[in-house]
Amino acid sequence: MFEIFIKEITKENWEEAFKLSVNEDQKTFVPTVAESLAVAYIKPWDEALDPYVLYNNNKIIGSFYISYTPNSEDNYWIGGFQIDKEYQGKGYGKRSLNKIIDFIQIKHAKCKIISLTVEKENEQAIRLYESAGFKSQNRMNNDNQPIYKLTLDNK
Repeated sequence: MFEIFIKEITKENWEEAFKLSVNEDQKTFVPTVAESLAVAYIKPWDEALDPYVLYNNNKIIGSFYISYTPNSEDNYWIGGFQIDKEYQGKGYGKRSLNKIIDFIQIKHAKCKIISLTVEKENEQAIRLYESAGFKSQNRMNNDNQPIYKLTLDNK
């Protein structure tokens, strides 16, 4: 049994976070942690972008960021979501994604819609997102990636 924890990327854990690596055939699908931190610093899309790592038993197993407009209802985007290659295929992706969704609902109580994009060739990720309730919007972003949205049942 494993339990996933979410923590911000900080000066205490960034070096361990930089060691995350996906399988060779997945490297074009997700940014590296360093690229995600650069995006967090620059904030090219929204007012806020927060980078996080996913832990299991005090070991970083993955990362993601949330790009958003504070206090909006529908502008929350999950990006850079990845599980280290050592932990793939063991249920960590699904558990982590569910934890991220719960985390967004708690941290951003006004959020009603979570969005994300995915490389159209990344069939494994598409299946994961669809299994969590994300629905294709049948449109692409500027990088020709399909957009998916999840409508939250706020508690």
